[in-house]
Amino acid sequence: MRKRRHLSRAVLAAVTAAVLGVAGCDAVGGNSPEPSGSDAPSAQPKPTPTWDRSPASVAAVGDSITTGFDACSVLSDCPEVSWATGSSPRVDSLAVRLLGRAKAAERSWNYAVTGARMADVPGQMAQAVTRRPELVAVMAGANDACRDTTAAMTSVADFRTQFEDAMGTLREALPKAQVYVASVPNLMRLWEQGRTSPMGKQVWKLGICPSMLGDADSLTAAANQRRETVQERVEAYNDVLEQVCAKDRRCRFDDGAVYEFRFGGKQLSQWDWFHPSVNGQARLAEIAYRTVTN
Repeated sequence: MRKRRHLSRAVLAAVTAAVLGVAGCDAVGGNSPEPSGSDAPSAQPKPTPTWDRSPASVAAVGDSITTGFDACSVLSDCPEVSWATGSSPRVDSLAVRLLGRAKAAERSWNYAVTGARMADVPGQMAQAVTRRPELVAVMAGANDACRDTTAAMTSVADFRTQFEDAMGTLREALPKAQVYVASVPNLMRLWEQGRTSPMGKQVWKLGICPSMLGDADSLTAAANQRRETVQERVEAYNDVLEQVCAKDRRCRFDDGAVYEFRFGGKQLSQWDWFHPSVNGQARLAEIAYRTVTN
């Protein structure tokens, strides 16, 4: 019994000393300076959110959709109605919605090129980063599927490498810049809408997306298989865009919103029934703004 009492006292003394030691260290002890003012710990600053819903500048890269091709006149670019950076009040582009019309004119830049494929996007991105934008909008991939033949389409592996290169170019220069990535549109849907337009089909014969739109009235097994092959490649490209974007904490994919959008007669160019009209550009701007600000 005596030994147990001595042991209990020893344990109690050790615990008491430990508690006092910790309390002393937390208060003043050691080399810590004596606190001034209130004894309550100061409030820690809130962490800065990774995603900024109000970036101060916007750059765009991509293809003919982002240049406003065939939206204002036949076979011509019309960047003022671009969904990404256009100035037209009929569109209210992503840049205008984020920055306001006056600031968008000074703080947005469009490096998209009609006919560009994903292989061209790293070079466009290199141009964009010289402006040090806080947000880069990307829409590319349709031309990778729109080739003379299905065999000429960009492989999924190459598409991935090229998009990763573009993201690497951005990250090397601007590690904190944000990225909005639009999905590739549903090319099958565009064929279904445009094949009802005699004028549209005549313009298609000039070489607009021949892998999908060539021989537009043919419903043979071979023609249908060709279109399905293109559609499957588009869906694979969208998987790549989503997967690569998901690895970057400052990247947002539209979750297939552009692909799922049901372009109708009002949203398609009256000249080629393939590229977005002014109304279609406005719808793309709405999708982008919703993705960036939600």
